[in-house]
Formats: sequence, structure tokens, C-alpha cells
Amino acid sequence: MTTNGLSGNRGRRRRVFNRLMNVLIYAALVAAIIPLVAIVGEVVIQGLPQINLGFLTGLPRPPTIPGGGIFNAIEGSAVMVGLAALIAVPLGVGAGIYFSEWPESRLSFISSFTNDVLAEFPTITLGIFVYLVVVLTTHTFSAIAGAIALSIVMIPIVARTTEESLKLVPHTLREASMALGIPRWKTVIRIVISTGKSGLATGILLSIARAAGETAPLVVTALWSVYPVTNLWGPTGSLPYLIFYYGLSPYQIWHGYAWGGAFLLVVFMLGLNLSVKLLIGRRFAGVRAEI
Repeated sequence: MTTNGLSGNRGRRRRVFNRLMNVLIYAALVAAIIPLVAIVGEVVIQGLPQINLGFLTGLPRPPTIPGGGIFNAIEGSAVMVGLAALIAVPLGVGAGIYFSEWPESRLSFISSFTNDVLAEFPTITLGIFVYLVVVLTTHTFSAIAGAIALSIVMIPIVARTTEESLKLVPHTLREASMALGIPRWKTVIRIVISTGKSGLATGILLSIARAAGETAPLVVTALWSVYPVTNLWGPTGSLPYLIFYYGLSPYQIWHGYAWGGAFLLVVFMLGLNLSVKLLIGRRFAGVRAEI
């Protein structure tokens, strides 16, 4: 067989192999998208009809009484996630700055490794830890306990995304700043953080989205209440717990509550993720403009 014949056979095999790989890639893409579309579609079909002003502003009623709403769960989730963000964002951003700017420190290496381990912990384990430390100490389930549990979930995400974002800031900016006599801490605050602020915002939004959907830690820390939040040291309702508890109940009206809560939670998380995409897009647009 001639050399041209061998080359032609190789070329045909490569084209066939390339087409086969393309088919497999598209098949994998479809296989990944179908469950997402099915879940979101089912939530929209079942949950959207439940949404009205009374549903958003009313309180739960017994299953034998029609009407009512889930305002207590919406407010409880907002309060606990907000408190968790107040705890987690300063700690996570501070840790991420330390990991990024002082990587040569042994403490930084150990802390970064511990942060990665904490990020992989089952959230129910974190909830049980807060239950032992906070709930048993205060003798009550509470919004504070739930917020602490959610903050522990958020801290590793904020810390890691902060570290990775600040690592993308060119070292020449740091060197130029310190060459002008600006102290290192001012360089970090005014130059590094200012340049990488989009990445910091991305990490914060991702951590909030993760915390908003957590159920397991709240089961053993905040528990449930059908009343609005008037005391941070008392049991508090939340959307994830409402979806879990009402979804398993034998009452059809409570199933509607669960679907409506799931719809609100999905819309909230999709909104945060779209915000993250927009932030990342603007960030890279800015980088291209600078180049």
C-alpha cells in the first residue's frame, strides 16, 4: 500500500473518531441538561400557580383550613442567611486575603488545608456541632443557632473564592505600590482588594446561594415555627425546612405550600447564579479592555 493510501486511511479514522467524540460530547451535554430542565420545569408547573399576595404575606394554617401563606419561612430564611453572611463574609474574606497574600506562612498553609477540609464536611455534621455547642447551651432552637451553622457552610466558599480572585491580580501592581513606599496592608486593601472586588462579590453570592438552600443544619439548630421572627433566640421557620416538612406530609394543601416554597427558592438561587455570571462577564470584559 502506498504512503498516500496510509495517510488517507489515517485521515478517515481521525475524522470518524472526531465525529464520534462530538456525538458523545453532545450526548453528555443533553444528559446533563435534561434533569435540570425537568426539575425546574416541574417546580415551575407545580409551584407558580401557588404564588399570590396572600401566599407571600400570610402565615401557615392548619391543613383543614384553606388559604394561608409562608411569610414566616421567607422571613426566617432571610434573617438567618443575612445573619450568616454578617458572620461569614468578614471571616471568609479575611482568611482568603491571608491565604493569598501570605502563602509562605506555615499558618497560612495549615489554615488553607483546614478550610478545604471544612468545605467538604457534610452539612448535617456542622449542624450537629452547632446543636451541641449552641442549642444545648442555650436550651432552645433559635435563628442564631441556624445562622451560625449556615455561616460555617459559607466561610470556606468565601475564603477559597477570595483567595483565587486575589491571586489573579498581577504581582506587578503589588510591587509598584510597595515601591512607592505604601505599606503592605494598605496595598492589599486599596490595590489588591479593589482590583479583585468582582471575584469577592462572586464568592459572597455563591456562598449565599449555597446557604439559602441548606436544610440539614436548620433541622437541628433552628427547627420550625409558624410565626414571624420576633425573637432571634427562638425556633424559626425557613424555606428549606418548609419544603422538607410539608412535602412529606399527607395533606395536599401542604404539598402546595412546599411547591410554592420550592419555586421561590429556585428563583432566588437562579437569580444569584445569573448575577454571578454577569459579574464574571464584566470582570473578563474589563480585563480584555485593559489588555
